[in-house]
This record gives sequence, C-alpha cells and structure tokens, in this order.
Amino acid sequence: MKPIKSQFFPLLLLSASISIATLSYAAESGVQAGNHIAVVQTQAGKVQGYIQNGIVTYKGIPYATAERFMPPQKVANWQDEKLALTYGDACPQVPMGGRSFFFTGPEMTESEQCQNLNVWSPSISDGKKRAVMVWIHGGGFQSGASNDLDSYDGTNLARTGDVVVVSVNHCLNAMGFLDLSAYGEPYEQSANVGMQDLVAALEWVKENITQFGGDPDNVTIFGESGGGAKVLTLMAMPSAKGLFHKAVVQSGALEKMGMTLTSQEASRRVAELTLANLGVKPTALDTLKNFTSAQINETAINANLQTAKELGLTDLYNRETALSWAPTLDGQVIPQQPVGEKYPEIAKDIPLLIGSNLTEWDSFPLQMDLQNSQKSNRFTWTEAETMERLKAKYGDKTDAIVAAFREAYPQRLIADALYVDSFLRTPALKTARLKADQNGAPVYQYLFTWDTPVFNGVPMSYHTSEIAFVFNNTERMAQATGGGKEAKALAEKMSRAWTNFAKTGNPNAEGLPQWDAYTRENGNVMIFDNQPEVKSHHDEKLQHLLAPNYQF
Repeated sequence: MKPIKSQFFPLLLLSASISIATLSYAAESGVQAGNHIAVVQTQAGKVQGYIQNGIVTYKGIPYATAERFMPPQKVANWQDEKLALTYGDACPQVPMGGRSFFFTGPEMTESEQCQNLNVWSPSISDGKKRAVMVWIHGGGFQSGASNDLDSYDGTNLARTGDVVVVSVNHCLNAMGFLDLSAYGEPYEQSANVGMQDLVAALEWVKENITQFGGDPDNVTIFGESGGGAKVLTLMAMPSAKGLFHKAVVQSGALEKMGMTLTSQEASRRVAELTLANLGVKPTALDTLKNFTSAQINETAINANLQTAKELGLTDLYNRETALSWAPTLDGQVIPQQPVGEKYPEIAKDIPLLIGSNLTEWDSFPLQMDLQNSQKSNRFTWTEAETMERLKAKYGDKTDAIVAAFREAYPQRLIADALYVDSFLRTPALKTARLKADQNGAPVYQYLFTWDTPVFNGVPMSYHTSEIAFVFNNTERMAQATGGGKEAKALAEKMSRAWTNFAKTGNPNAEGLPQWDAYTRENGNVMIFDNQPEVKSHHDEKLQHLLAPNYQF
C-alpha cells in the first residue's frame, strides 16, 4: 500500500525542527542535569555532574583523603554514582585580610577533608584529548580555595580555549605545613602535606582526566600569588615530575614563599612552641585531635612570630619580624630550593610563563579604602602635590626614579610611579633569568598593566586583577573590570595566549605581536594592555632603582 502523506506532516516536521533547535539551544545556553547526564567513570567510581552553557561541569570530586597531618591517600571506591554538583569544602582558613568591592565570590564551607577538585570540559564524548589546565588558588599557603573568587570559574576558559580546566582545594596553614617530623616516623612528612595534596591531585588527573576529555600527557599547572608559589614548589618536587608538562606563575615568585622555603630549623621550632603552648607532650601527639583547627592555627601563628624573633627572621618585605606559612625544605619531599642560586634540573624541560602586574600590592590599599581614595588620588592631585608625595616616598632618588619611570612608561601619569611594583616584578625577573640560563625549555615573561575603569581607575592593575582576563571572565567579574568592550577584547587575547601555551608551550596568539622567549640578552616582556606590545629591558633601570639591594 502506498503511504498517504498527512496534511499535518509539514506541521510535524516544523514541530520536530523547533524541538531539536530548542534542545540544541538548551545544550548551549541552559542547564542539563539529571539521571544519566554527565556521568563519568573514575577509578574510584562514577561521578555525576551537569552541563551548563554547553560545558560539562563537575564540582567537589574527592581526589584523596587524609588524616590530620598525614600524607594523602587514595579515596575508597564507591558503588553508587557520586554527585559532583557543588563545590567541596575548603581547608579551614586563616584570613589574610578583608575583601573589597573588587572581590566577589561565594560563601565557602570549611573542613579538614578538603582534598577535592572541580572539572570543566567542552565534551566527555567526542573522543578528543584536550590540553588540561590545573588551576592552583592563591592566598599564600594559609588561605584561599578553588572557588574563592568568581574569576576562578573555568566555564569560559574551557569553552573559548577548547581545554579541560581543573581547580583544586588542598590543606593549608598549620593543617598543611606544621612540621612534626621531630616526633616520630608517622609525622616525618607533615611539614609538606599541603604540597603532597597537590601532587595527589595531579596523580588523579593523570589517572582520570581522559574520561573527562583531557590529555594526561599535556597538563599545565597555573596559579596566582600563593598559587604561583605552589607552582614553583611543584617544579622542585621529585614526586611531581612527569605529572605536568608546562607551568604558569602569575604574581607568585617570592623569596621565602615559593622561590625559597622555610628551613627545617625554623619549622621544627614552630612545632615545638605550638605543642608547648597547647600543653601537648611530644610523646602524646595523638592528643592533638582534641583541638580544633582554629585552636591549633591560633597557637601556631603565635609560635611563628616567636620563632621569627628567636631566629631573626623577617617578613616578605624584609621589614618586620615575621614568619609566614610555607613549605619546608626538608631534604626529602622537597630536596632543594625551587629558585635558589639556580633553577632545579628536574624542571629544565618544563616551559614556563611568568609575570606580574604593574602596580600589584602598591595600589592594593586604594581599593581597601575607597571612601578616601576615590576623593584623593592621582587624578585629583596637583603637580606640586604629586611631587611632594613622590619625594616623601623616594627621597633623594625621586628625580632618578621619575626619569626612569618616564622612560619605561612614557604614556602614564607621573603619579603612577608611586605605585609601580618591584616586590613581585624583580623576583619574576630573577626567576625568568635563572630558568633561561638552563638553556632548556623556553620561558616567556609578561607584565599586566591594564587599569580597571571602575572607581575611575583608581585601583589600577592591582594584585589578582589579571585573573579575570586569563579565565576570560571579565563580564562575570564586571564589578572589578567594568565589563566593557576593551576588557573583553584583552581577555580574549590573554586567555588565548594561556591556552595556546597550555597546548603547545608557546603563548603566541592572534591579536598579539610576536612574542619571543625571554633571555637575559633580549629582556623580552609582553605588556598586556588595550594595545599589547613587546618591549626589551624596558624597566630594568627603574627596577634597579626601586630595589637596589635585590640581585636579579
């Protein structure tokens, strides 16, 4: 029998087309979550995520488990599908200061079971093996989390860069770096369990990321501030060798925290004082379980200060007596300084991208006091007032610094010289030079100079401001970036440079001038601003004036 074509067939066809289009739109722009959606088999069991705006997303996947002060262990296998829909717990925090209008992020839950990670992938079913970018959060070695800031969200970076993004939580402060190694074999690695957590996370990536559309043989670790310091530390850890293949350090190269680490003499003295002040006998460390993490941290912070006084240790600025949380150079987990007199040989074949922001910490106080800084700032001062402030800060070096600043940044206000950073810029230069001296994998250097237009540009290129651009999240972070076209255009270029580096070890990208690897001789630096440009040794004279005693 010959089929009869229904008069409703065109309507059915139209309806089907609309349904397909609707489903396609939902896949790209909506949220899909439910049974059998975004389910992946890991070595420990199945995890269920969700799809948002076309990106397959997983949050709070446990990559390890650990008892207090002990190295991480593999998680036990589970039978049912584990939901991975919400961020996992962050390590109990030791705050580093207040938040400002420019820092937006969700409320975090805290616990010592903080070994968890998040994954964003363009697809888990298309057979591709994408470059993997593992983000390590900032906050020094004492605070922060994988979801601390909205700029850390990996959705846009995964989509626009066609990469798999992973972000990690791990043990911090005393929970991750209290050195109890003098009190028996069970605690011999306690000084660095926070770093061992990160190694465990990278091991999880190697074992599982293929199922998420990633390539375990093409992994880049990247981090900002304390996260950058952790990247440097991982590059010196034998246990991390082979687990990553490229590295990015954003505003994270610092002596005493990442480049160089805490001595075992200091770390063991901190532990000795902490136990004494808690009333815990060295032969009864099991009683530490009776104290909360907050109690231990409060006591340990006082022990840090007392140790610094006894040993004559100073803060990161070399101004005041202090000892910050950092890994310990224990000769075992970390056998050598990450960036001492030379770069670690085990990192010779790891390409490095490193840089900092123009004003970093020097402009940071402006956003913490917007009540006053919006009324009195570099745009409101007269020329005489500006010179008065410059002389108050730089004394008899004022004229030389102003001249060097004009030469390095001819388009900027002279008042900006008050805020130009050397604290993170000179260690980044030293690190880049030592890395280049290896004549191994290339090192690329950048400087982020873009001023936020928010609050009339008063906060400038403050510490952390580049993160939204790296993650292509300037619209998500509009409160900090203004969310305008210029910010978006720069974010497209910067994020593409980062993902290109992750894919190939070379950050050159469309819209950027040719960016050659850094050497001592060429002094190349990519300056990221509305009109990116490459310069050579452009601020060396200025930096030597700002940091005359620092050898870089």
